[in-house]
Formats: sequence, structure tokens, C-alpha cells
Amino acid sequence: MNVQHFLLRVDAISVWVGKASAWLIIGLMALVCVEVFKRYIMNMPTAWIFDASNMFYGTLFMLAGAYALAQNAHVRGDFLYSSLKPRTQAALDLLLYILFFLPGVAALIYAGYDYAALSWRIGEHSTVTAEGPPIYYFKTVIPIAGALVMLQGLAEIARCVVCLRTGEWPSRLRDVEEIDVVAEQLAHSEFVDEEAREAAIERAQNIEKAARQRGMGGEAET
Repeated sequence: MNVQHFLLRVDAISVWVGKASAWLIIGLMALVCVEVFKRYIMNMPTAWIFDASNMFYGTLFMLAGAYALAQNAHVRGDFLYSSLKPRTQAALDLLLYILFFLPGVAALIYAGYDYAALSWRIGEHSTVTAEGPPIYYFKTVIPIAGALVMLQGLAEIARCVVCLRTGEWPSRLRDVEEIDVVAEQLAHSEFVDEEAREAAIERAQNIEKAARQRGMGGEAET
């Protein structure tokens, strides 16, 4: 198994988990809609609805972490980072992964496992309400999400090493692409002249190109 195949396999795992967990939004929406109907139409509010909605959203948020990392979607200072050469970007990323990412995520997995194990042993239920639902299932997601982020992080570290050796970022598994909303609106607006519209679209494309420069394996402008 070569390095690029390993990287794409890890990306595929993170993308699959992220897309699968996205279906929790449907469950959360259905839960809230039913509760609104019960609360305001039938006057029969559910005591544990707050706990359940937190668990739905919390699970989605945690499981989407590896997906966001695989898509290079976490926040970074692109105004400075995108102007650096690929090897400089890789060296900076590698340093930050070693100093902050690995210890932080390892601590998350270790502490999360303890939290989940204790919760299962005592059959923990939420204490926010008198009829609080069990939360040991929810706490189990913490070490699982941490392990997925760690796996994707190791792939990102491998990407940094490859870039340091070759001078180019290895490619990623492509998924959905963002559309610049402002440029899209300007492109279809009847109240903006053609020159301003084209300039706005060009600026948006330049920003998007710089932002994707590292994520999609392109070379930085020197």
C-alpha cells in the first residue's frame, strides 16, 4: 500500500463517517418538530427533549470533526498561510500537529474513554430533568470521535512529510465544493454593472483558489 493510497483510504473513512452522521440532522429536526407540536398544540411538553436534542447535535458535531479535517475545512489564517511555499506550509503544519494536535487529541481519547467507561459502569442518566435519558451511549461517542480525528490527523502528518520531500501537497479525496455566495448573488444581480460583477467574481475565484491551494495539493504561488 503506497502512501497516496493510504491517505485516500483514510479520507474515505472520514468522509463516510461525516456523511453518515449528517443524517442525525434529520432526526434532530423531526424531534424538534414533534416537540413543538406536542408543546404548543397538544399542551404535552416532553421533559427530556433538551437532553435528547443536545445528544443529537453533540454526536453530529463530534463525528464531523474528522470529516472537516479531511476536507481541510477547519479555520486557518489563509491571508498569510496561502502566500507561503508548500514546503513552508508543510513544516509549519507538522510542527503544530506535533506540539498541539497529537497531545490534545490523545488526551481527548484517554479522558473520553474514562468518562464513557464510568458512565457505563454506573448506568448514568441525565440529571437535567427528573426523567433524564441514559447518556452512556452519548459519552461513548467521545473516544470514538477522538480516534477518528487522530486517524485523520496521522494522515495529515503523512501529507506534511510527503510535501516536505516533494515540494507539492498530495491530493485529497474530493467531496462537495463551496460556492461563494456573494459572487453568486452579484453574478445574477440586475443592479450591478458588468464590470463590477466580473471583478467581484474574479476576486472570489482568487480567494477560493488560494484557500484550496493547500487542501487540493496545488502549488503555492512564489
